[in-house]
Amino acid sequence: MSRDHVLHKVRTALGRSAGQPPAPVPPALIAVPEVPLEKRIESFCRSLEKLAGKTKVAAGLADARQYVEAVIAGQTAVSSQAPLLVECGITSLAGVQKAFADAGAWRAACAEADVGITSADYALADTGTLVLLSSPAEARLISLLPPVHVAVVSRQRLLTGLDELLTVLANPADQSSAMVLITGPSRTADIEQILVRGVHGPGEIHVVLV
Repeated sequence: MSRDHVLHKVRTALGRSAGQPPAPVPPALIAVPEVPLEKRIESFCRSLEKLAGKTKVAAGLADARQYVEAVIAGQTAVSSQAPLLVECGITSLAGVQKAFADAGAWRAACAEADVGITSADYALADTGTLVLLSSPAEARLISLLPPVHVAVVSRQRLLTGLDELLTVLANPADQSSAMVLITGPSRTADIEQILVRGVHGPGEIHVVLV
């Protein structure tokens, strides 16, 4: 069967003829609901906890720092240089390593650490998702290599969902080389349909809303 015959059959099925210009692209169907902040917080926590994630609604910066310190509890940790983490005093906690110039040594430190601490550029309430834009201050390794991931996020960065994210951040490539969406601990059921966590990323995730 020739290529032209195949294309003819496709056109006939679509009710089109050869040389006919394509129809215009339909408008994007994006809807951003109006949801009060407290409802967004409730939705985010409920969605993440359904996926075995852990949440903490902090009363302030000190409360957030105390929670993160309790999660670390003597373990080794690496931290990004996100402004919110610096403001909370998390980057100054004992045992927390901050990014250093030697890329190879920093990669090794992330691979060996028990806990990785980041902030997040946005969070999505309807799915319990974190949105991280990779940058020199927020390296992807910190959220991917350690078995435990702790994210400290401003409540003002809590959006309703993906539609709102795409209105706020229409062209992520203009701001970052990579946008990572994290929804709960890493998990897979590829082998015999048995759910296993932590195979290709952190098996435990904590999100602190400040």
